[in-house]
Amino acid sequence: MKFRYPLSLTTRLALLFALTAASLLIAVGVLLGRAVEAHFAELDDHELRGKLALIENLLQRADSPSARDMLPQRLDDAFVGHDGIAAFLRDKDGVVSYAIHPSSFLTGILAGEALPSGIAKWEKDGHHYAGREQSLRMPRADGTTTYIRAVVGLDITHHATFLDAARLRLWLAISFAAVMAALLGWWVAHAGLAPLRRVTEIARGVSAERLSQRLTEAKAPVEVRELVDAFNGMLSRLEAAFQRLSDFSADIAHELRTPISNLMTQTAVSLSRTRTADEYREVLTSNLEEYQRIARMVADMLFLAKADNGRLPGPHELVALAEEARALAEFYEALAEEHDVSVVVRGAATVHGDRLMLRRAISNLLSNALRHSRAGSTIEIDVADDGPQVMLRVQNRGDTIPADQLSRIFERFHRASAERHHHGEGAGLGLAITRTIVETHGGTVDVESADGVTAFRIHLPRSIHGQTSIE
Repeated sequence: MKFRYPLSLTTRLALLFALTAASLLIAVGVLLGRAVEAHFAELDDHELRGKLALIENLLQRADSPSARDMLPQRLDDAFVGHDGIAAFLRDKDGVVSYAIHPSSFLTGILAGEALPSGIAKWEKDGHHYAGREQSLRMPRADGTTTYIRAVVGLDITHHATFLDAARLRLWLAISFAAVMAALLGWWVAHAGLAPLRRVTEIARGVSAERLSQRLTEAKAPVEVRELVDAFNGMLSRLEAAFQRLSDFSADIAHELRTPISNLMTQTAVSLSRTRTADEYREVLTSNLEEYQRIARMVADMLFLAKADNGRLPGPHELVALAEEARALAEFYEALAEEHDVSVVVRGAATVHGDRLMLRRAISNLLSNALRHSRAGSTIEIDVADDGPQVMLRVQNRGDTIPADQLSRIFERFHRASAERHHHGEGAGLGLAITRTIVETHGGTVDVESADGVTAFRIHLPRSIHGQTSIE
């Protein structure tokens, strides 16, 4: 049966309670009814057997003509007060020699139709009867024995009436119990599902401005506690994600404001009066630098957006980390000489990954080290095996990163300090991109800074997705 509208969980549980209770009560009622019927049948059988034994005893004593003449009287005396008993005796020739209440028997039985073995039952004139038939021996005067067919009937209408009334009361009780079970089940389910309704209320009111609400676990039943934990965890993740998004949007606006303001100012100044071609060329050159800065920022943000949506390419090739580091050291050689800094690469290791992305991660760390290295110092890049992983470390000497900033240094648009910001014009996305690339390759990145020595360490697995690195 299909409903036009789906039933609520509370209604389903209530119906389940009712069906379960009704099924159990019906089973108990059927067993109880059969037990009562069997008990009445046993009583009726006992009564019928007793009357047949009584008739047989009287027949055994009719061993003389005078005793045989007295047999009907003795049978009448034996059945005095037993109005519910009917009986008749038939000799071997089919002649009825005695009968009491013969109207209780069906016409066919009186005409000689044999009753089935055991207890036979029939109805007549609105009454219910049970009967037995048995062949009994009766002695003759000449010492021989003849057989008499005795049929005894018992009015069991009161038993049938009692059973019908009991069945009616039982069905009424089962119906009432089913209704009560449904109501009780509805109340229990309604009370037990209160935490789910609370989840619904909170979910209905969730918005970007209302993500701080949480469900109380103490009042939640065990079966719902996991849902409460999951829902609270989801709200926490949403709140953190919205906060990051809000911070990200504010940081983007802040970072774009500076180059755009510079472009507007320089353009307005250049248009304030007529200038020479060289002066216009100088303004355009300055504007180009700002455009390049904006382009790099947009490219970095697009890269992070792809990473957030799982659209970065997967690791698929062997990458020699030391060779990539040496190639980058050569690329930055002019910049290093300008800062009076030298770059040293040591060690060797190979991992599976995307070469361009890993090269970009190392480049971000190296350029970061160049911006913040003290003049005359050396940037050390070490590549080494670290058990099942490969470790790449970029270490430089310069300003110490404050301890309270180390945990946030890989966040987007975050700079450890204003002093470090002054060393370059980065938007604060390089280290965030490095962490994203490393995590995409199944690795981790961390930083240590003390006594003017800062070391960034990348840990990468030697193989990814069941691949094995080769050195």
